[in-house]
Amino acid sequence: MDLARLATRHLFFTGKGGVGKTSVACATAVKLADMGKRVLLVSTDPASNLDEVLGSALRTTPTPVAGVPGLFALNLDPEAAARSYRDRVVGPYRDLLPPTAVASMEEQLSGACTVEIAAFDEFAKLLGDVSATAEFDCVLFDTAPTGHTLRLLTLPSAWTGFVQQSAFGTSCLGPLAGLEKQRNLYEATVKALGDPAATTMVLVSRPETSALAEAARTSSELAALGVRNQRLVLNAVFEAEGDDPIALALARRGREAIAAMPALLRDLPRTTLPLRPAALVGIDALRWFDAPVSMDGGTREDGASPNLPSLGTLIDGLAATPCGVVLTMGKGGVGKTTVAAAIAVALARRGLRVRLSTTDPAAHVADAVGSPPPGLTVSRIDPAAETRAYRDEVLATVGAQLDEKGRALLEEDLRSPCTEEVAVFRAFARTVAEGADAFVVLDTAPTGHTILLLDAAESYHREVLRQGSRMPESVRGLLPRLRDPAFTRVLLVTLPEATPVHEAQALQGDLARADIAPFAWVVNQSLAPVATRDPVLAARRRAERPFLDEVRALSRNWAVVPWAAEPPRGEERLALLSTERTRQELLPEAHR
Repeated sequence: MDLARLATRHLFFTGKGGVGKTSVACATAVKLADMGKRVLLVSTDPASNLDEVLGSALRTTPTPVAGVPGLFALNLDPEAAARSYRDRVVGPYRDLLPPTAVASMEEQLSGACTVEIAAFDEFAKLLGDVSATAEFDCVLFDTAPTGHTLRLLTLPSAWTGFVQQSAFGTSCLGPLAGLEKQRNLYEATVKALGDPAATTMVLVSRPETSALAEAARTSSELAALGVRNQRLVLNAVFEAEGDDPIALALARRGREAIAAMPALLRDLPRTTLPLRPAALVGIDALRWFDAPVSMDGGTREDGASPNLPSLGTLIDGLAATPCGVVLTMGKGGVGKTTVAAAIAVALARRGLRVRLSTTDPAAHVADAVGSPPPGLTVSRIDPAAETRAYRDEVLATVGAQLDEKGRALLEEDLRSPCTEEVAVFRAFARTVAEGADAFVVLDTAPTGHTILLLDAAESYHREVLRQGSRMPESVRGLLPRLRDPAFTRVLLVTLPEATPVHEAQALQGDLARADIAPFAWVVNQSLAPVATRDPVLAARRRAERPFLDEVRALSRNWAVVPWAAEPPRGEERLALLSTERTRQELLPEAHR
């Protein structure tokens, strides 16, 4: 693998969810270790699946990977990092300040924003402190989906700038000394990210238009941050054998997406990896990651699996009530945006009033729908716009009652990154409240961010009380609405593969602890209902069966969305996803 031969000491793997970042990162780490290097592989993803791919139980400290001498891996635990961060910041003051003051500091350090900065704190130790990883020749970072990764990488500038501009002693993060002590480490981290001799940013994509567009946007934003040593990995590139129409359609879509690749990506050094007949799990599979695909002796199948539950039947159940909220949740890259858009279109076609929106900073709901049908409104929660509106509201209300020094303190407080978290949370609550008299379909962010968002209710309450702003009624009623199965229907979206299914299962457990029960599961992009003679695709169909059985056991209410020959964009193609289709309808138009 040329990535291993050309590796700098630090390698970052980033890209749209579901493109194979973890597989590529793990395969590169195994290759480097097999070349005799000591390698540390780190996941900064709150929904990490390194354990499953590597077949090793990992901890938050470097753990040897079985079967690969020289390879160590770890998962950064955001919650554990937050606890450690709180103890480090608050600890020195426990014996110096009154208990009420200490309690106030702990409250200020209890929100999602603190979890994020604490996770970055751990990440910065590995990248900015050379001594922390001195025993390793290479350090690889399997990063979270694009939106979270960009947030992670922009934090050094954001938080350092906040420290430099601050004129007072506390912030939403508690005493600023907790950050001030880290300034040198953060500056070293920023320097390491931008050093082409030390760091390579690997943009992982599939040969799909949306994934390549996301990679180009990421490339541009990283370059603006000074991270310009970039490489492109095109993963899961498929070449058809024979004349199977489904295989020919999949190969054609890939070629067209690559031909239309943004110019920014065409200029990058490129590695191309083939679509494998099964998901890459385990060391043996990872060692063959970049080998040519051979299906000698493989069975060729033609029959599609009958009697799988359809998305249309699921939507019939949703449409039994005239209003409410539908949330699509799951691992990044499983197709939440497509499923949400298909549901919104189907509900609107039934004559219902529907609003389709998203809390995902990397979502593309408007592109998915195109020209919406009558009754459907498409929108997006814009973090920048919501932050400006919230800041203006607080300054106009609370700020108007303060003297010059108090207003300056408030303005400083509102410059912190936590303000965006609060502003977006308000918009989320406001959108959910609209489900009282219409359907609201919310395409939510990837799992880790979504859980942080849902967990933010209590910390949000403390935050608005601290800043003195008014608690909107929509926020007061948010958790009761989310917990009401007659008002909110949660759909867990997955792919028929090990990691997405198991992460959705873990999410179902997290939701249960928050007293939220999923309405149904949706298995997206399944080949099981599709007839194909291509040996690679037939092998992938067979590999889906145990995961479909797992979903069936996890939920009595579930649906399977078939893989579509044409990209499901625009009203008509989205509508096809929720209708019963024959084998003939699944074929590309040229083969019908």
